[in-house]
Amino acid sequence: MAVDNSAPGSSRTTTDPADGGSAGAGSPARSGLRKVVAASMAGTIVEWYEFFLYATAATLVFNVIFFPASDNPLDNIIKAFLTYAVGFVARPLGGIVFGHFGDRYGRKKLLQLAIILVGVSTFLMGCLPTFDAIGYAAPILLIVLRFFQGFAVGGEWGGAVLLVAEHSPNRERGFWASWPQAAVPAGNLLATIVLLVLSRTLSEEAFLGWGWRVGFWLSVVIVAVGYYIRTKVTDAPIFKETQAEVEAAKKVQYGVFEVLRRYPRGVFTAMGLRFGENIMYYLVVTFSITYMSAHLGMDTSTILTLILFAHVVHFCVIPVAGRLSDRLGRKPVYATGAVLAAVWGFVAFPLFDTKNDWLIVGILIVGLMIHALMYAGQPAIMSEMFPTRMRYSGVSLGYQVTSIVAGSLAPIIATMLLSNFGTWVPVAIYLALAAGVTLIAVAALRETVGISLRDVDAADREKFVERVRA
Repeated sequence: MAVDNSAPGSSRTTTDPADGGSAGAGSPARSGLRKVVAASMAGTIVEWYEFFLYATAATLVFNVIFFPASDNPLDNIIKAFLTYAVGFVARPLGGIVFGHFGDRYGRKKLLQLAIILVGVSTFLMGCLPTFDAIGYAAPILLIVLRFFQGFAVGGEWGGAVLLVAEHSPNRERGFWASWPQAAVPAGNLLATIVLLVLSRTLSEEAFLGWGWRVGFWLSVVIVAVGYYIRTKVTDAPIFKETQAEVEAAKKVQYGVFEVLRRYPRGVFTAMGLRFGENIMYYLVVTFSITYMSAHLGMDTSTILTLILFAHVVHFCVIPVAGRLSDRLGRKPVYATGAVLAAVWGFVAFPLFDTKNDWLIVGILIVGLMIHALMYAGQPAIMSEMFPTRMRYSGVSLGYQVTSIVAGSLAPIIATMLLSNFGTWVPVAIYLALAAGVTLIAVAALRETVGISLRDVDAADREKFVERVRA
């Protein structure tokens, strides 16, 4: 079949790593790839530092200072988690908007906008008056800022992982694209360290009064560093070629409606893959804080210290899991993570109940290692599902929409189950069912390890030509 050069994704002779092979360790291509990874991670660490800073503060601070007093400590925690969930509702909106314009104007420009938006909203959170000062206006303002924070983070993920995935060699895409995923626990680790230092060096009164705000104000410095690093990279050659072809072909469409119309299987498979993984993560890093502090009465500083160690291991394991997905295949690695996730809750909560620090940190580490088996391969898997002209929209939609019914509700549902039943068993069952949904999605997944993104574009081009001829 003759190639229609007016269609998206037409093949061209190029030497960029994404064409196949693996560039040598000291090659200019490999050096440039490392710069792209660093730029992607720098911004992602910043944005997830701020996002998870809110998550931890919602459990330890916001439930106390932004809501009226309650006899049941879990009541205000649930309210704080509801404001936390607003960020997840905003994330798919951010993913849709940033995905649409990112597919048209480039990943880099939208990533620079995202990091500024999340930084401003986080800084302003640190300036908010408390409930005692302005009443219900306090949680309302918190919700507004949380919305903008979530909106920016929703646009961040797709651009960050695609910036790396589209620069990566085909046979190593799982490894290189997993590094932006590793930036997520790095951001969480940074947020945990900041709150841990503040909570240990200040009295409880000082920490609740002003100390917690310092972590939010620090975002200004971190954002400036991340923004500067992102100015030093460019979009991948494959994107630039596709961008030129889309502009030349007036009939070519992109964006969320096009990706839903042309690639519904990819979108819904991505959602299923995300479902169990997302719930697993927020039960480990967010609900576990609630369980150990409010239910078991453990010391806050001790809990944060234990989770800190788990984040360090998580950061180290994600690239290893990404490498495994390149060597063993996307499906077997992901399926192993889903099966182990279904079991984790039944082992973890009895160990939490022991209040033994060593057992607790061990099961937290195991939980995040299991999570890494699913999380590390997501950028490669999702980028291989969609053509370049609508990849930002496709991966953002599949990844972010699921967060509304998965990660945003997981701490709320788990806290309500614990409050109503007084036992961890329903929470473990909830996680097992979520992992089952993900296993079904893995079964429906097409194995794409080693595939060229140009081949994905070529297949999309053929469909485009057939549609035009029809």
